[in-house]
Amino acid sequence: MEEEGESILLEDNYYQLLNVSKTATLDEINSAYRRFSRIFHPDKHSTDPNKLKWAEQIFNKIKEAYEVLSDSHKRAIYDTLGKRGLEVEGWEIIFRTRTPREIREEYERLKREREERRLQQSANPRGTITLSINATDLFMKYYDEYDILEDAAIIPTIEVSGMTIQQSIDAPVTLRNTVTLSGNISTQNGTGTGSVSVSNRHISSERGWTELECGIGNGPVFGFKIFRTISRLMFVNCWTGLQFTPRGIVPSFASTMALQLDAHSVGYLTYRAGGQSGSSMTSTYVRDSEKYHLNTALQIGNPHSFISFNITRKLPQHDLRLRLALKFGTFGAIAEYGAEKKVSQNSSVSAAVMLGIPSGVMLKLKWSCSSQTIVVPIHLCEEVVPSPVFYATVVPMVSWLVLKKLVLDPMARERRERERQRSMEANFERLQEMQRQARATVELMRETYSRIRSDEEKKKGLVIIKALYGKLPAGAKDHEIPTEQTGDTASPESPNSYSEVIDVTIPVQCLTKDSRLELLEASKYELPGFYDPCVGEDKHLTIQYMFHNNLHCCTVEDTQAVILPRNNHRIKNRS
Repeated sequence: MEEEGESILLEDNYYQLLNVSKTATLDEINSAYRRFSRIFHPDKHSTDPNKLKWAEQIFNKIKEAYEVLSDSHKRAIYDTLGKRGLEVEGWEIIFRTRTPREIREEYERLKREREERRLQQSANPRGTITLSINATDLFMKYYDEYDILEDAAIIPTIEVSGMTIQQSIDAPVTLRNTVTLSGNISTQNGTGTGSVSVSNRHISSERGWTELECGIGNGPVFGFKIFRTISRLMFVNCWTGLQFTPRGIVPSFASTMALQLDAHSVGYLTYRAGGQSGSSMTSTYVRDSEKYHLNTALQIGNPHSFISFNITRKLPQHDLRLRLALKFGTFGAIAEYGAEKKVSQNSSVSAAVMLGIPSGVMLKLKWSCSSQTIVVPIHLCEEVVPSPVFYATVVPMVSWLVLKKLVLDPMARERRERERQRSMEANFERLQEMQRQARATVELMRETYSRIRSDEEKKKGLVIIKALYGKLPAGAKDHEIPTEQTGDTASPESPNSYSEVIDVTIPVQCLTKDSRLELLEASKYELPGFYDPCVGEDKHLTIQYMFHNNLHCCTVEDTQAVILPRNNHRIKNRS
């Protein structure tokens, strides 16, 4: 709870204060510091007591940022721990004689120890509930002699044909030993089974671990598993077990060898023998890239052999995944298509339609929240016919759109508003100070603004006509800035027709150097002369500027980098 409370507090970003990247060289940092010193040095504003007070305050912040970023040790601590690390944590755990690399390594070591201590205090529960539903009566109704003699039921019969509950809990005993307790209960068409097992995983070295398991279900079960990294690109694991049943002892064995083929591809070779599933040899190829996940497998065995192919298209900008799978074997054939949507940081929903011969049509719904999962497979029809395929595809889509529109979107807006209010309350005084400081910064920039603009106009360079920052309306996002609002006298104090928007024309022009403007890929509110006018809201920066006597307009998201001039902006020629 303490870490969460601190995470919403605003903190100075030294890189943004100097408008340099996190990979900036010492020369770039020195250049940025000299540039801002010429604008904010108190000696330049000594004639006005009010300006002098603000100049001293702003210059001290610029100087503080420079002193940290120009010192390799302080910079390493700041990059790793933030400003708090410089104040307390950094100097408590790190010697000044260490190199920046050693500082980062020390921090990573302490972070791992902290995670291990946190792991020891957590149980890490995982669970899955599967609820099988038989709804074949909806699309293929069967009549027996009794139904013919009596009036058949008007309402189709939908029944729960099976249910499975699986749950496991991890209990870290030491840093190298973790005990896992797991169990499952299953019922299918009135017949129930269950089992419980306990295992201990021991990390023997950085290259491998061993696991001993024992359980009871359909007789006692004892198993042993070992994992070993052979090389940087290869690992192997083996599992062997004995199950004691009324019919005798049933041994089983499984082994998998994996080889990384390239940066995105891994090949697996798996052999299974014994047990109730028979013996088989499976070869699998997995390729995972930024946009696609591909999985192909070939299995030869007894009683089943098959070949499968599935591909997943990743759409991270929409928090969406689209999946298509095909499987052919001695059991028949299955085609599957579906989608998975991320609802929040820790939860997702998915729906998939499976068309199989001889299994028929099935709709599989899945909801995951953290480590808990609910799966609902609905058997719609025993044959592949158009009507159940259509409804299995359309109904989940329509239901999702209605649920999203009426329930999820309002909940998300309410959650964002709560977070926004919480952030504003926690940073109220800080935001007020940032607003006053931004206005004072603009006043201190006016002389520099006039000089830079005059120089740019003479050489027909980059002249900022208007720059707005904040929660822009649709018209402004579409690069339409009303001409009556342009001008060179605007400041954050100037009124405008937009709510939650500030005028940053003067700061943007002052950040221009040699007819070029570069803003980092980070939130802009930390830049000199900026502040956050709408905490927690999506912000944009729109800039209208002249370059070579042509009028350009550029709108970017808050964290998007800006490099002007650009040739791909929409251009208007003024007569």
